[in-house]
Amino acid sequence: MATELRELRPDEWDDWYGKLERAFGGTPEAPEERALWRDLGEPERCLTVRDAGEVVGTAGAFSFRMSLPGGAVVRVPGVTLVSVQPTHRRRGILRAMMRHQLADFRARREPLAVLTASEPAIYGRFGYGKASEAVSMTLDTPRLRVAVPDGADDVRLRLVDPEAGLADCEKVYEQLVAGRPGMLARQPGWERLPLLDPEADRDGAGPVLCVLAEVAGEVRGYARYAVKAAWNGGGPDGTVVLRDVEALDPVVYAALWRYLFGIDLTSRLTVRNRPADDPFLHLVDDVRRCRVVVRESLFVRLVEVGEALAARTYAAPLDVVLDVTDPFCPWNEGRWRLTGDAKGASCERTTDPACLALSVRELGAAYLGGFGLGALATAGRVRELRPGALREASVAFGTQLKPWLPHGF
Repeated sequence: MATELRELRPDEWDDWYGKLERAFGGTPEAPEERALWRDLGEPERCLTVRDAGEVVGTAGAFSFRMSLPGGAVVRVPGVTLVSVQPTHRRRGILRAMMRHQLADFRARREPLAVLTASEPAIYGRFGYGKASEAVSMTLDTPRLRVAVPDGADDVRLRLVDPEAGLADCEKVYEQLVAGRPGMLARQPGWERLPLLDPEADRDGAGPVLCVLAEVAGEVRGYARYAVKAAWNGGGPDGTVVLRDVEALDPVVYAALWRYLFGIDLTSRLTVRNRPADDPFLHLVDDVRRCRVVVRESLFVRLVEVGEALAARTYAAPLDVVLDVTDPFCPWNEGRWRLTGDAKGASCERTTDPACLALSVRELGAAYLGGFGLGALATAGRVRELRPGALREASVAFGTQLKPWLPHGF
């Protein structure tokens, strides 16, 4: 098979994106959604694979900035728009695109990459490790109570047009990014994503609404949601569909949840993406009635092991030699001495005896603190070679808050 892999030209975007839609089932996106992804797209970071001139493979990357343990916000490519046409599966096209991308990331001096997966089993063989989880919930609001701390009654709630409230919401969001690993600092244009609201995707709900939470005249939180009206034989039975909710302190956060629980004519609240350790789970009196579902979210790939491990900080002093395997990116293979603490870290090549042996995939899984090295060891995916090294590294890689990706890409 004679195929051509090259960078996408801007004038090819529409046809290229159409082939991506076809690979994902063929249903065209709403015009406003398609237009947003075209505006956000970076053709110079997109790949096209063609067979006799026809697009048979696509892959792209967004230029993000992501928070790491310790608060640093670093450049990171977000792998996206990946597809292979059903006529060309199992011919090495995906592998060729993944290899080309990782070489490009390395040339750009981007030490790690991230993605979300439509099929999680695909990307482990390319060195991506499952690094964070998210929860979705269906809340039985009439049978749940939200405990609010003192001061919640002083929070002023104000409904605003989502466009008019965008700047205030983004100001709150921006202040939260460094505090939780895995969050994306919004690059220009990405602030539009939370407002994307095609009528065809509402599933019977109304348009998105925005409520701002103020204390002493300062906006300190917000929630964006829609209401899906419904009635049954017993009366109103509507659903609050939560898009996002953020706050700068626990009092405002609790006040926003109390508001969402109290919206008239509704009896349930659906939540699609919250952190695995969301404080809301400690505000309700019966978690069983929240019907919590946990699923994987962000995958992390260390492109340059040394630079990536040195970019974050560590919860406890650490001095450990890692024996890393990475057949897909062999420049990472070998032994690395990682030393660090809460102030900084370094990671350099070494010939010293190894303390832990693991693949780059496990390093990706543990990188943001979402999964402990100790837990991975119990699954046989990390081997302890020096007694005590596993405990030392597990504690050091840990984080105060679990990593979370606030939106897809």
